[in-house]
Amino acid sequence: MAETWLIVGLGNPGPRYEPTRHNAGQLVVDELASRRGETFRVHKAGARVVEAWSRPGGPKLVLAKPNSFMNLSGGPVSALVAFYRVPLERVVVVHDELDLPFDTLKLKSGGGHGGHNGVRDVAKALGSPDFVRVRVGIGRPPGRQDPADWVLDPFSSGERAALPSIVGDAADAVEQLVAEGLLAAQRTHHAPRP
Repeated sequence: MAETWLIVGLGNPGPRYEPTRHNAGQLVVDELASRRGETFRVHKAGARVVEAWSRPGGPKLVLAKPNSFMNLSGGPVSALVAFYRVPLERVVVVHDELDLPFDTLKLKSGGGHGGHNGVRDVAKALGSPDFVRVRVGIGRPPGRQDPADWVLDPFSSGERAALPSIVGDAADAVEQLVAEGLLAAQRTHHAPRP
C-alpha cells in the first residue's frame, strides 16, 4: 500500500474569508489540487478533501481544507488522521505566519504554535506538536493595527500581485517535502527569494 500524506491548508470557511491573509494555507492546498486537475469534495471528517498522487507511482496525497473556523481546526484534522491512518510524521499543516515577512516561506517540524490558534488547536487535538508546518509569511500589521484584524483583512493589491508566485513556491515546497524530505525542502526554500 502506498504511503499517504495528509496536507492540510488552514483557514476560515466561506467567501467572506477566501481572500484574507488567514487563508494563505488554503490557497496553497488549492494550488496543489489545481495542479492535479482535482476538485474538493465534502468528507465526513468535517473537511473538503482531494485524494490524488504526488506523482505517478508516488505517495498518495490527501489535500484537505477544514470546514471549521481556524480556531477549531483540530477536530477535522484529527478525524482525517484517524480516517486515513496517517502517521504524525506525514501530517503537513500549511498556514499563514505573522512572524515571517510577506513573501517568505519556512518549513519546520514540531515546536510551539507561536500564538497561531489554528496550529495550537491541531496540536491539542493530535496530542502532539510533532507535525510538519509550512509557514507562509504574511508579515505583521503596520502601526498599531491589531494582528487579529490584520489576518482577517484581504491581501493588499501589491500583495495580490505577488501571491501567485508565493503560493506556487509553497506548493513546490510541499511537493519537495513529500518527494525528498524536510531537510531538502528547507535547503531549497529557506534561501532568500530572488
